[in-house]
Amino acid sequence: MNLSIRHCVIVLTFGLTACASAPVHYYTLLEPVTTTSPALPPASFLIDVLPIGVPAQLDQPQWVVRQGDSGIAVLDGERWAAPLSDELRAALSAQLVQRLGTLDIAELPQPINTPVLRIKLQVHRFDAWPGQTVQLDADWSMGYADDANHAHLICRGQFNEAALGGYPELARAEQRAVGKLAIQIAEDASGWTRANQAKCSSMTSLISSRR
Repeated sequence: MNLSIRHCVIVLTFGLTACASAPVHYYTLLEPVTTTSPALPPASFLIDVLPIGVPAQLDQPQWVVRQGDSGIAVLDGERWAAPLSDELRAALSAQLVQRLGTLDIAELPQPINTPVLRIKLQVHRFDAWPGQTVQLDADWSMGYADDANHAHLICRGQFNEAALGGYPELARAEQRAVGKLAIQIAEDASGWTRANQAKCSSMTSLISSRR
């Protein structure tokens, strides 16, 4: 083998090795399970957390992060364990089940004689600036599944979290943002089911009301 061919083989070998060894890191929005009591009195209703709406450009396993005011980057080596919409639904469901002391019966038959509160979340922004901040902007609605009058409450909230450090810290900041969102939805659900009044919690704003 002459020198030039040997050099090409060596370069190709190192290139393939570098590509094959590039690590892929996986993250989840699910926080560790705790044994703490529900933050609110146990609910007298079940919940049905519907599929979550997420902007199409974000709903993929790869992280999509912001760069400055108008740029984005798709991080192939930093990924969610599932598409973002699935991660968000699982995380929100787990938080609400714990905080409300109830069960999520999504995709299960509706039980007889037990109220079911349907909760729908639409995410408008879930922006992350690595080393800086995370911003979550969303609307949510809720109403009883068997309510013939279709009464429902629709609220809006924006949640910001500092994200200093690397990608693990960024994932943790996104977990905290989802946790704050869950707190507000849980409070809204508790208030709505107690009084059936069109009133969002103090940290969120009312978009629409009982119809």
